[in-house]
Amino acid sequence: MNTPTMEQLVSLCKRRGFIFQGSEIYGGLAGTWDYGPLGLALKNNIKAIWWKQFVTDRTDMYGIDAAILMNPRVWQASGHVAGFSDPLVECSNCKSRFRADHLESDTCPSCGKTATFGEARQFNMMFKTSVGAVESEDSVSYLRPETAQGMFVNFKNILDAYQPKLPFGMAQIGKAFRNEIAPRDFVFRVREFEQMEIEYFIDPRDERGVNETFDALFDEQMKFLQSIGLSKDKIHKIEVPEADRAHYSKRSVDTEYDFPFGQKELLGLAYRTDYDLAAHRDASGVDLSYFDEETKERLVPHCIEPTFGVDRLVLAVLANAYKQEGEGDDMRTVLALAPAVAPYKACVSPLLKNKPELVAKAREVFDVLKRSIGAITWDDNGNIGKRYRRQDEIGTPWCIVVDFDTLGENPELEGTVTIRDRDTGAQERVAINDLESYITSRLS
Repeated sequence: MNTPTMEQLVSLCKRRGFIFQGSEIYGGLAGTWDYGPLGLALKNNIKAIWWKQFVTDRTDMYGIDAAILMNPRVWQASGHVAGFSDPLVECSNCKSRFRADHLESDTCPSCGKTATFGEARQFNMMFKTSVGAVESEDSVSYLRPETAQGMFVNFKNILDAYQPKLPFGMAQIGKAFRNEIAPRDFVFRVREFEQMEIEYFIDPRDERGVNETFDALFDEQMKFLQSIGLSKDKIHKIEVPEADRAHYSKRSVDTEYDFPFGQKELLGLAYRTDYDLAAHRDASGVDLSYFDEETKERLVPHCIEPTFGVDRLVLAVLANAYKQEGEGDDMRTVLALAPAVAPYKACVSPLLKNKPELVAKAREVFDVLKRSIGAITWDDNGNIGKRYRRQDEIGTPWCIVVDFDTLGENPELEGTVTIRDRDTGAQERVAINDLESYITSRLS
């Protein structure tokens, strides 16, 4: 079976230390999740690949890390205070609350009663907080519901500090917060999440260039999804019709993925025009225009925004990689993760843990690889078959075993180890001195 249920994914994540329920010992808090060691490593690998592709490897991108707390006027200018809301209905029988646009009928999903919903009202999803020692209207602020505005309000700072020429982009990875009415589907829809976003500024006078840039950024999004191991046949490009686009968007493309609970949005790409820069210019009174040295004209650049939800990507990667092979007692669970995103790249083991000479040599191999590669784990618990299955389940691509031949029992194999491939089960002998290159050459 290669299509997991959500129950299987959640169970694996908790059992193997990928993701835990937030505040679990107190009964949890809906819409919050804690990443354990393996989940954090997976998430960090995804972010590192993204940053390298979209920032480090480019000459037209500027990375920033804007504050989570911002002046409340930012959110007034952006339209979030007035309009960042979802339709909320409440069941008069059980008092449960739901997003009206997610209900398929007038039957309450919680209590089963019908015709118990009142009129929908708009519920603002921003978390309100207070800044300073005294709570008052003047101290109101918000936890940011998106990372994008931090880039728009820093547009002039980047212009002044670096004098970039259009087109150029700003990139950011950071936390955002939304008071979701009905968080659901594990880490897919949550109240605290992480985004990777780009605001790519362009000259609106070049219509052909705008279209080419939009398509090129979409292609880059697809390249990224391939690099983290997602299957092409589970990825769907959706051109969002005008009636369904955000009011500021001239064109939007959603990339959807076949999650275990259905085809849902994974990435977004929107042509936001000059909506945000113009809004902040008008609200702040600060000139946010760009001066074109060639034409000697000033203009407010337009913006194309590729956006990536880190937590949704983690979920997609886990679901895509989850496999069960064999039957009955021979069934094994495998996370066939792309080596680049796997928490551990290899596991080192002695064939027998009660043989000091094997353990000492295996520790020597482990220490060398740990220093050179970093993401290496040690496992000597149980027999070698159990170790293989344990490493398969957490997605480790290669298991390295030090045996008696390594020590010279077979002189022709002295100084070599057995490497077992996670996906094929195939084993081969590799010289210890070649292990680093063996692994690193297979990570891209």
